[in-house]
Amino acid sequence: MNRTIVKIDEEKCTGCGLCIPNCHEGALQIIDSKARLISDLFCDGLGACLGHCPEGAITLEEREAEPYDEKKVMALIVKQGRNTVLAHLQHLKEHNESEFLRQAIEFIKENNIDMSPEGDTSKPVSHIASIDMLKQAQAAHKHDEGGCGGGCPGSRTIDFKIDLKQVEEAALAVSPTLVGEAPSELRQWPVQLHLVNPSASYLRNADVVLSADCVAFSMGNFHNYFLKGKSLAIACPKLDTNKEVYVDKLVSMISDSKINTLTVVMMEVPCCGGLMGMAQMALQRSERKIPLKQVIISVQGEIMKEEWF
Repeated sequence: MNRTIVKIDEEKCTGCGLCIPNCHEGALQIIDSKARLISDLFCDGLGACLGHCPEGAITLEEREAEPYDEKKVMALIVKQGRNTVLAHLQHLKEHNESEFLRQAIEFIKENNIDMSPEGDTSKPVSHIASIDMLKQAQAAHKHDEGGCGGGCPGSRTIDFKIDLKQVEEAALAVSPTLVGEAPSELRQWPVQLHLVNPSASYLRNADVVLSADCVAFSMGNFHNYFLKGKSLAIACPKLDTNKEVYVDKLVSMISDSKINTLTVVMMEVPCCGGLMGMAQMALQRSERKIPLKQVIISVQGEIMKEEWF
């Protein structure tokens, strides 16, 4: 699968940090006075950071990308030094990628990588490479000379694993008005397809709903009818830009995350037709074939058509 990923020219980069707040995925940080792509796992290739670099040090490159491999990524990151490794580990932790975090720490142990501060040999690698090192990463380089920290709370990956019955009981104990007749069935965050990480844990072996933005506003029963027990991505085939990224992400979901089914829910209006087209294109490019369902909703929120492909 071809992926578009940012590329940083270290000779041009002055470490000003102007690119950091504009990386919606939180993939960039200032480390050792240079902008670093700390994890290409979270780079969506949109290039929101490009226009904010006064030195022209950031460009986009398209290259063949195999399914994400944390240990291969670690092999590259360790060459950039201890601070970059710590920032990468913290990045995984903040995005709840616990399995990738485990693999990263395992890589450090297997390769006997010295993560101690320069000149400090008092602690063995086995201790430095333990989960305790995340406490160091908590404070490591959130602010550098540029004064900018990485990470966007709005795009942070969250897999909602909660007991809804316990939540409702706790809410009722406070006030009966806190529990509505139709609780949310949302299982994850984020939901906008540009922000969704196709390798996120909530997509693995999941049934996925790809919904047009307007559907949930027109259909009052959207959560209960379509979303219960499924993962979600939303998009607008008319107004969203760089939709080729959408196709690539859907291909990755099908081929790499091995989603079980894909249900495309869209409005009856003509501009929604592109959503199904992107899903069909992704299925054609994928290594696997999965059931694809199309659902069309009227502007008054009624189901007009349901069809499996």
